Amino acid sequence: MSEVALPQEGRYWPQLAALSLAMVLPSLGTSIANVALPNLATSFGAPMADVQWVVISYLLSVTCFIIPAGRLGDMIGRSRLLLVGMTLFAAASAASAIAPSLWFLIGARAVQGVGAAAMMALTVAMVGDLMPKGRIGSAMGLLGTVSAVGTALGPTLGGALIAAFGWPAVFAVLGVLSGLSLVISRSLFPTDPPVSHQTIGYDGTGTALLALALLALSSALTLGARLPSLAGVALVALSALSIVAFVLHEARTPSPLVRMELLRERTLGMGLLSMALVSAIVMTTLVVGPFYLSEALSLEPIQIGFVMSVGPAVAALTGAPAGRLVDSLGAFRVMVAGLLAVAAGSIFLAFLPGWFGVSGYVVSLTVITFGYALFQAANTTAVMQSVTSDTRGVTSAMLGLSRNLGLISGASAMGAIYAMGPRIAEALGLVAGDEAGLRITFIVAAGLAALALCANFRGRG
Repeated sequence: MSEVALPQEGRYWPQLAALSLAMVLPSLGTSIANVALPNLATSFGAPMADVQWVVISYLLSVTCFIIPAGRLGDMIGRSRLLLVGMTLFAAASAASAIAPSLWFLIGARAVQGVGAAAMMALTVAMVGDLMPKGRIGSAMGLLGTVSAVGTALGPTLGGALIAAFGWPAVFAVLGVLSGLSLVISRSLFPTDPPVSHQTIGYDGTGTALLALALLALSSALTLGARLPSLAGVALVALSALSIVAFVLHEARTPSPLVRMELLRERTLGMGLLSMALVSAIVMTTLVVGPFYLSEALSLEPIQIGFVMSVGPAVAALTGAPAGRLVDSLGAFRVMVAGLLAVAAGSIFLAFLPGWFGVSGYVVSLTVITFGYALFQAANTTAVMQSVTSDTRGVTSAMLGLSRNLGLISGASAMGAIYAMGPRIAEALGLVAGDEAGLRITFIVAAGLAALALCANFRGRG
């Protein structure tokens, strides 16, 4: 795919604003629906185990289709496929708002996730098409900021809409916003070159194998606690076998979905590993935090919400400045600083809340989130600058996939460590009080941050 000519100075900032709007919608789609689950259970007379598929179906679709979306964008045009994804997201949002049954809604959310996968993969990839090289860090920082804002705004906006208009308003607003984003983007994004004959060689077999592997793994991680142990083992085994089959197939096919030599590139391989590890730590704060604040510090729900909002607020305020630091100091230095802050914040979170209560928790969460914002801007910039134009879409998708898998792993594995914390502490001969789960969980998190730091130096070497 040929390079897209960069616009003049006054042109690319409106285009970046359009990309930012396209970036915020998938994040908003993830978090805004969670608050509607109790209302959906009442409206459809369904148990919570069924209603949770409104969220799970969306996450599974994003996870399974983000790599194919990135690859197709590289082949047929990133701007073209991003607009298709936005159209799909808008249509599925509208269908969700008028869903006559729970399973219709779950299906519409799965389709919405397919559109979100294209939006998540291609907004980051298009930064390299639209922005001069010296401004890419700033652009990545801005996209990180708007993604954090979307995640943070979702529960508040969703709660207000449900209180005023009922649960359909949650999805109707997503439809209106995505429709507006589509209109704006169509007028600002550059036209892709004509589609070449290369699209005939799209790797459908590889797509099916990867989707099967990710679906099985994601299902095991998200549903593991509700599945019989044998079923969980079978899903993990199916995922492993599908990954092996995928790798063998990709090595033989003339037009692979993911070129295996890309993963042997140190900057990309270590960047993907670091993204998964750090994302798992961030998700751990979101999953473990409410339990600790409620059970150990005895906070009321409104107080918990206020404390938990500190993280997204710090991410929103830090993202753009972090991007400017990347442009001025270089990605490696900022990445190291970010990972050191994540590791330090994790150690703080293991001990300071037990010593200083809520204030210790807030300080620790602030340090972790600040480090994450630095890391995300620097890591994304370094990875995207290390690849050629014809692989930006699939590379961006792999970054999104590693982030999603990290989030899912943080919610499941790290949540399990927190729950087992008192028993682990007792087995180690440590005091097994209210602080045991938090301390052991974030000592493990600090270890993950240290591993990500080692990967970062490995990627540079």
